[in-house]
Amino acid sequence: MKQSKISCWDKGRIGRLYLIGGLGFTAALILGVLLGSTPLSPGEVIGAFREGFDSSAGARIFAYVRLPRTLAALICGGALAAAGAVIQNVLANPLASPGIIGVNAGAGLAVTVCTAMGLFGGWQMSLFAFVGAFAAVMAVSLGAKRWGGTRGTLILMGVALNSLFGAMSDTVVTLMPEVGVMRNDFRVGEFSAVTYGRLIPAAAMIILALAALLTLHNGLDVLTLGEETAAGLGMNTGLMRTVFLLLAALLAGCAVSLAGLLSFVGLMVPHAVRRLSGGGGLHLLGLSALFGGAFVCLCDTAARTAFSPYEIPVGIIMAFLGAPFFLWILFRRKGESEI
Repeated sequence: MKQSKISCWDKGRIGRLYLIGGLGFTAALILGVLLGSTPLSPGEVIGAFREGFDSSAGARIFAYVRLPRTLAALICGGALAAAGAVIQNVLANPLASPGIIGVNAGAGLAVTVCTAMGLFGGWQMSLFAFVGAFAAVMAVSLGAKRWGGTRGTLILMGVALNSLFGAMSDTVVTLMPEVGVMRNDFRVGEFSAVTYGRLIPAAAMIILALAALLTLHNGLDVLTLGEETAAGLGMNTGLMRTVFLLLAALLAGCAVSLAGLLSFVGLMVPHAVRRLSGGGGLHLLGLSALFGGAFVCLCDTAARTAFSPYEIPVGIIMAFLGAPFFLWILFRRKGESEI
């Protein structure tokens, strides 16, 4: 009877978190569309659907500037948060995230190479970013398996990979200066240059990857029990580990191809969701996607309204919030494993 009450309490807590996450996601969408250097009224948005996207200046701002930017922030935030949750579970390390262990930097290098080849958008850029992200996450995974997956090992590997990929990107920009035109905004992370041509292919890949992860959530739960236990239950741990890291790389790579090198969202959101929900893979992934999308979209809205008419890249706000959070986790857990 006691166990039943605990189970009901847990289910109620998960339900409340989904409700809060859904409301936050909806509020972020509405605020992202309405707020900016040129505020829009709900009537202007409704009029854009009724009379056409070219019927007025407000309708054009909504359709071609505000809507793709807001959708990109929601989708990228959800993708990076879900990718962080998967990487943390698979590598069994709460400090592992796409930005910290070099996954975003690998995707960024691939996007730089893609741009140098004259490919500025569409599915090609998302594909290049995925390949770069997957190469980075597999390098970290193999390194963690070879030398041990302690916090210190992963952080040092991430520092090395971030430096290496950054140097390689700088080399490409030095040899081809025209590639550096969009370099600064990309390295910081922002959504002002998002177009439907870039958004639609990346969003389609992200949605497919999230659907695959939600389908495989039971395998993620088993894998987090440890490789020996998972193998004892009949799981091909090597294959499943690769599949989950591949899907995480697809999420992170597509997000980077849209937003640039956004940092810390893949660390903060899954960590907070895990502490609040205590749920398994299904709820961890679903709630991380909801809260991650809302969080990044709200940060982007603040970035373009707080200093209006000036705009700061959303990556700067993410760094200000994420760096103290990272240090808090690091020092809070300092006694649990060796650095």
